[in-house]
Amino acid sequence: MQLVVARIGRAHGIKGEVTVEVRTDEPELRLGPGAVLATDPASAGPLTIETGRVHSGRLLLRFEGVRDRTGAEALRNTLLIAEIDPDEQPEDEDEYYDHQLMDLDVVTRDGQPVGRIAEIAHLPTQDLFVVERPDGSEVLVPFVEQIVTEIDLEEQRAVIDPPPGLIDDRSARDEVADEHGASARDENAASRDEA
Repeated sequence: MQLVVARIGRAHGIKGEVTVEVRTDEPELRLGPGAVLATDPASAGPLTIETGRVHSGRLLLRFEGVRDRTGAEALRNTLLIAEIDPDEQPEDEDEYYDHQLMDLDVVTRDGQPVGRIAEIAHLPTQDLFVVERPDGSEVLVPFVEQIVTEIDLEEQRAVIDPPPGLIDDRSARDEVADEHGASARDENAASRDEA
């Protein structure tokens, strides 16, 4: 099975190094020297990692055969793909590979269906589930412990405890409107009592 582990960013310096946007929780395993990675587009690879280092919080890689800025810049936006065993599990029991999460049914804690995971968006600050709803719309669910309370791979579902407004803006607006309506009714009743 193939797994996208990084996206190549811009060239760094003049000796062929590139920045990479890491898309794996195991960069030392997937992006270490000697790793041979397929690419998307396929015409850019395969690429063999020659060196890797962290500079100012970013991973920099150099590939065999890429010796200058021009060669490095030509790789920009290329996806790096590792071949993995589909039965392989991450080392930490609370971590998951993207392919394990794709197509899971998403339900609330009380069992209400939300949709299914169509994509996992890897952002610098956190990962998001892109959940496709039955009506075709999408909702973004932050993949954080406070919201995604359970991943059950056997049952093929993700259980969420969404804050108000996350999965249905109308319910959040209705709650606010009800609160304002209730306070307006209370004020009217109080002014009638005073009269």
